Amino acid sequence: MTLAPLDPGHLTQQQLESTLWAAANALRGPVDPGDFKAYVFPVMFFKWISDNWDYEHNLAVLDYGDQLTSEVEADRHAFVVPDGCHWNDVFETTQHTGAKLDQVLQQLQLANPESLANVFGDVNWANQDRLPQTALTALLNSFHGVRLDPDSVGGDMLGSAYEYLLREFAEASGKKAGEFFTPRHVVHLLVKLLAPKPGDSIGDPACGSGGMLVETVNAIKESGGNPLTLKLHGQEINLTTSAIAKMNLYLHGLEDFTIARGDTFRTPKLLDGGGLKKFDIVIANPPFSLQNWGADTWATDPYGRGSYGVPPGKNGDWAWIEHMIVSMKDDTGRVGVVMPHGTLFRGGKEGAIREAVLRDNVLEAVISLPNNLFYSTSIPVAILVFRRNKPAERNGKVLFIDATKRFVPGKNQNTMSEKDVEMVDAAYKRGIDIDGDDGLSLRLVDLAEIEENGFDLNIGRYLKGETAAEANVEEALIAYKESRNRLFAMEEVLAQKMKAAGYDF
Repeated sequence: MTLAPLDPGHLTQQQLESTLWAAANALRGPVDPGDFKAYVFPVMFFKWISDNWDYEHNLAVLDYGDQLTSEVEADRHAFVVPDGCHWNDVFETTQHTGAKLDQVLQQLQLANPESLANVFGDVNWANQDRLPQTALTALLNSFHGVRLDPDSVGGDMLGSAYEYLLREFAEASGKKAGEFFTPRHVVHLLVKLLAPKPGDSIGDPACGSGGMLVETVNAIKESGGNPLTLKLHGQEINLTTSAIAKMNLYLHGLEDFTIARGDTFRTPKLLDGGGLKKFDIVIANPPFSLQNWGADTWATDPYGRGSYGVPPGKNGDWAWIEHMIVSMKDDTGRVGVVMPHGTLFRGGKEGAIREAVLRDNVLEAVISLPNNLFYSTSIPVAILVFRRNKPAERNGKVLFIDATKRFVPGKNQNTMSEKDVEMVDAAYKRGIDIDGDDGLSLRLVDLAEIEENGFDLNIGRYLKGETAAEANVEEALIAYKESRNRLFAMEEVLAQKMKAAGYDF
């Protein structure tokens, strides 16, 4: 292996982010921008592993000199880097570089089965039809000039740069971004509401790229606590996205965490003995209105997730909620989940489940958020907060908060400022609008009144603002438009398949 010099590079945050974005732009043309993340993140992570191996080796040499043995050195490394599997071994391969990179990444995963299994995703680097040699060379060149070891990239720079790339890739992916990325300001608000403490266990059953878990770490740091005491667990069905989540946590300085890949409904992986693992905090922004989610097995679910009822097979919103409620601890457990407004008022099976959950007295708050905050949808959404042990003054009640006016308008998506987040958090925790400028409205409502309204949680029934009262109509119109667009797309695919099969369609 060719060792990097020990002298620090002292990159600024802006220089690091510019370098990383240049790496992404090296793929522009042969690779769709929506797929940049599948190529850039594994290469970035590979460079980070190699640079840190060099850094750890140089420190070991300084400490032990000629007395350094292979056994002593092995203890100094976070990851095993087999001979021939260093960054320079790939970078110096000028022909069939993709095949060499494929081989090296596979060997790294095999050499570190507990920490790096599947972490590099499933890109076929040797396929030059998908990734030409020139594009891969340009990508490697973009990273080669930057050092990613602790001497060159200080503090939280690397984690922040990773989040910068996630945000940029989300912008490039459009609606596909909703599969892996929740806007930072929404994540910040959700975590702030749940107030993680040092030592808490955190579970995200739809963790995407790991943003919710990372934000709990940031919250503990900001409060002066030790984030290494957190017990972080996530599950994600998509292989590429689950790999991105693992890299995200490693690059934020974390080593002890669990990111499991699999279908949360059909094969939950976050288990403890024969049941679901229980967490202090369960947090998620799951895919909305998921179809074919596995309702056929819910009535006899061995984990008790159907105890409130079986959600409709064509809409898994309440299945996520039931899963999360079952996953929270009996004493300290709290849940925060982002849901479409339809969850609050739809009838049928969902109405029956909603009634059962309300009667169980675990729903603490319904917080209506501004429109158009997300990449994947523009429909109105709400944060639902559940808690096993609600404060005495909220026992048998639900707090409704209308925060739909707390946003900063944007060209593509609206955002919530830090002040907006603080106002909503204060309204939830203190039950008052500390701003007092009509930017928020809130009310603590008795369960008896909710029962009189047929257990309908439509915020317009309890807060008489115009925005809240029109939420149903607005959501219905937006959902109708989005459904029509999906229908047109499916019809186009069907037409192409029929034509390919020889039918005159």
